[in-house]
Amino acid sequence: MRPAPSSAGAALRSWTQHALPTSQSSSAAARLATSSVASQTTVVQQRRHQSSPSQAASTSSFDSPFRSNKVDSNKIPSFKAYRAKSPEVSNRVFQYFMVGSMGLLTAAGAKATVQDFLVNMSASADVLAQAKVEVDLAAIPEGKNVIIKWRGKPVFIRHRTDDEIKSAESVNVSSLRDPQADGDRVKKPEWLIMIGVCTHLGCVPIGEAGDFGGWFCPCHGSHYDVSGRIRKGPAPLNLEIPEYDFPTDESLVIG
Repeated sequence: MRPAPSSAGAALRSWTQHALPTSQSSSAAARLATSSVASQTTVVQQRRHQSSPSQAASTSSFDSPFRSNKVDSNKIPSFKAYRAKSPEVSNRVFQYFMVGSMGLLTAAGAKATVQDFLVNMSASADVLAQAKVEVDLAAIPEGKNVIIKWRGKPVFIRHRTDDEIKSAESVNVSSLRDPQADGDRVKKPEWLIMIGVCTHLGCVPIGEAGDFGGWFCPCHGSHYDVSGRIRKGPAPLNLEIPEYDFPTDESLVIG
């Protein structure tokens, strides 16, 4: 090959020498730009930190009563701003009035509830009407029986003679199945009042019948004497004596 001309070599050396300073100047410019950006960022951050307390103070409008420059745990905060404008006495009177009113309403409601419950549980008018029965004794002759209805049960009323009274009192009580003296079964010797239900199976005995001149139950053959005491048959007890009283000599109230 032929060697390059001297003019070409001089041009190549000139281009190489010119390119090296260009690369050095570009890297120096990059470092200068980076340092400039960093300094600007630092300045912005400093401005932001300086302006944040003032902005927070301008945006906050609530002043807490508990905040103070000096922390004192023994100091009681003031609540005057939260107190009612009206006097304390008027507030107390209003509270007492409301409590009393609610108490009265509650008591009235409880009374009405209990009263309705008792009315529903109480006996009806027809039951109360049968609770007591009054009988005119003057209409019952001596030696006769009268049967009345009391609380759904038959009641025997016997006007006994003197012979029947002596016969009932002369019985040996110890020999009876259900020992009971005649004087314990009557309030007046001439008047015998009993519930006319057989103590065996609840039948109604027949008056002035049987082996002892009193009552006889034809269902199973129970015999009662003139005092209503069981003398023969399967019945275990005497005829029951109800509650009764003599308001006057000629009147009887059962129940």
